[in-house]
Amino acid sequence: MTETKNDKQYDLVIIGGGPGGYVASLRAAQLGLVTAVVDRRPNLGGTCLNVGCIPSKALLHSSERYASIEHDGASHGIAVEGLRLDLEAMMARKRSVVSDLAKGIDYLLEKNKVDRFVGLATIPEAGRVEIGLNEGGGVTLETKNIIVATGSEPISLPGIEIDEEQIISSTGALALDSVPEHLVVIGAGVIGLELGSVWSRLGARVTVVEYADGILAGMDGDITKQAQRVLAKQGLDFRLGQKVTGAARAASGVAVGVEPKDGGPVEQIDADVVLVAIGRRPVTSTLGLEALGVSIDERGFVEVDGAFQTSIPGIFAIGDCAPGPMLAHKAEEDGVACVEGIAGGIGHVDYARIPGVVYTSPEIASVGQTEEQLRADGVDYKAGKFPFSANSRARAIGETDGLVKVLADATSGRVLGVHIVGPMAGELIQEAVFALEFGATAEDIARICHAHPGMGEALKEASLATMGRAIHA
Repeated sequence: MTETKNDKQYDLVIIGGGPGGYVASLRAAQLGLVTAVVDRRPNLGGTCLNVGCIPSKALLHSSERYASIEHDGASHGIAVEGLRLDLEAMMARKRSVVSDLAKGIDYLLEKNKVDRFVGLATIPEAGRVEIGLNEGGGVTLETKNIIVATGSEPISLPGIEIDEEQIISSTGALALDSVPEHLVVIGAGVIGLELGSVWSRLGARVTVVEYADGILAGMDGDITKQAQRVLAKQGLDFRLGQKVTGAARAASGVAVGVEPKDGGPVEQIDADVVLVAIGRRPVTSTLGLEALGVSIDERGFVEVDGAFQTSIPGIFAIGDCAPGPMLAHKAEEDGVACVEGIAGGIGHVDYARIPGVVYTSPEIASVGQTEEQLRADGVDYKAGKFPFSANSRARAIGETDGLVKVLADATSGRVLGVHIVGPMAGELIQEAVFALEFGATAEDIARICHAHPGMGEALKEASLATMGRAIHA
């Protein structure tokens, strides 16, 4: 590889152009730092934009509209004859959404004078980044600071090889060229439920196999039980407490072996396609970090201090490759806070206030502590719940499944957690994030005037319910 040295002196080089990396670069440019971004993908936006959050949401929305017309159109006075699925057009729309957003990121980097390099980066020493360019050759960048923002990748189970054809990761699940007759999803987490929902709506029989005894581990129990009931009603078949012993391609599909996690006979499930959605791991192995002496924990996360700096001065890490929730919006907040610290300011991210959203239908959203966590910590709390079946807007649009749950300190009334399963939960949770961040009480939320008819009234009523004062329950 022919390598050249770039004579430009950078204040900051960011390795990884996903939500954390490109947002960090834009904030750095605003602060006057001479900045470059390196990414191996031709399109910036990382996993989130290219093969994650955005294409999955495009397919979730398209499939939801298809299912709504198919199953609910008549009740709204919409009669459709000859309804058919054009999967190729649906996928083309998904690709268009991704392409348009990628062009938008390119524009923002150009507008803010952020240099961009397409290739694979390594860090031979602090202050230097070597890039093997995709187009051939290489270049070395000299810089005062380096941010590692390389994101994460799907993981599989021992003995199960992902081929992205019949045994697929989330990447393959976003690019199937036909609807499988039977899709087996291994893992009842966010990715498994979202993508399982897409293909279920489009006509696949979907079986979800999960080692735990419930779905969405770590979320509030009341919410996950309600979500499971609703998703099961929509057609997802849950096999909980089951251990996957293997998955092998057969003559006409994939044979999946499962057994009770506490022991028992092995059962074979025959599927056309198997989606492995058991989690993700940081992508850091190609950077040369360990040779430099950068501390990496047993799970593969780069260890950082409160300013996101690694054990090597001048090298920082953010987003999915650093500890904390593996979420795109967490990565963005990391990036801004890290850059502001590098520029001489103070940046901080409170991971206890980061919302989590599952974009199934209905949506599932959460922020703060769950009831299980409060019990384990011995916190004296009050819980208030309000069903969407009693909300006027939900009734009007015919989406009444789910509830809002507010947890508040028993003495002060301060909101400790809010958990929602229901229509527009991902938007409603933002009011709760604001409440937690500013130390609001349940009564503060209850006394704020909420527009009628609106979904937000369910949060108001759940807040009133913590005080035994719900009006419409």
